[in-house]
Amino acid sequence: MSTEFTLEAGGYKAVVTEHAAALRVLQFHGRDLVVQFPEGGPIPDYRGIIAAPWPNRIEDGQYTFDGVTHQLPVNEPERGASLHGLAFPLDWTAKEHDAGSVTLTCVVGPSEGYPFVLELTAQYALDENGLHSTVRAANIGESAAPFGVCPHPYLVAGRSPLNEWILEVPAATFLEVTPDRLLPIELASVEGHEFDFRSPRAIGTTEIDHAFTDIAFDGGSARLSLRDPAGAGVGMAWDERCPWLQIHTADKPAPPNRIGLAVEPMTCPPDAFNSGTDLIRLEPGATHSASWSIYSL
Repeated sequence: MSTEFTLEAGGYKAVVTEHAAALRVLQFHGRDLVVQFPEGGPIPDYRGIIAAPWPNRIEDGQYTFDGVTHQLPVNEPERGASLHGLAFPLDWTAKEHDAGSVTLTCVVGPSEGYPFVLELTAQYALDENGLHSTVRAANIGESAAPFGVCPHPYLVAGRSPLNEWILEVPAATFLEVTPDRLLPIELASVEGHEFDFRSPRAIGTTEIDHAFTDIAFDGGSARLSLRDPAGAGVGMAWDERCPWLQIHTADKPAPPNRIGLAVEPMTCPPDAFNSGTDLIRLEPGATHSASWSIYSL
């Protein structure tokens, strides 16, 4: 069974697991802000994990970096893709832990298809303004490495069904994808589209599993809000190092269906190891960090 760390501060409670450095629980005065997963069991649907050294999927698990072609294990066989990186199957190691914070680390690589070596550090800290997370990557290998990262929480606005939740997303563009494999096609404006949530409105029956960009950052951060019509809500903020945002309405062919809204601030879009779009190149000794917060509304 994975070791867990319980954090409490400012009316918030968080539970973080050593396995995958995953956020298992986040509550405000007992109200869930994220979809939980069972203690000690497998993590369904990547709930709360850190996706690194790439977010989302890589087509056919294959990419070329600095002239060398690499083949990753394909862990999403139904779509023929490598999904959500290499860090989530790992048990991370706690370096620091107190009543309101925990810092965990792991080493990714060298491994099949990723002959690079990164040290990842994930910090979770609670205060009266919510949960604040930072992931730092350090290239401790001898060659440059491709890198991207995102968190994978499923937000919960309240007790009403997801269709009734009121969503506001400060993004003007979304990435069209193939319907069968969810691979990138081209960018499109949200103007006049069912994905336009720049003004808050109910999600309704809209099904989303897409990346958004052209995000409005105010004072260096962007904010998404998700509200239950009964009045409760949850918000997420992230910094400009995440110019992309994946949103997924957690649609399933059978229950549990649409039980939370996946909100994933990403440093790069899907399949960035192939497109190169916003892909981070970490030289030996270089570091990169990105941060986000989740809080009650």
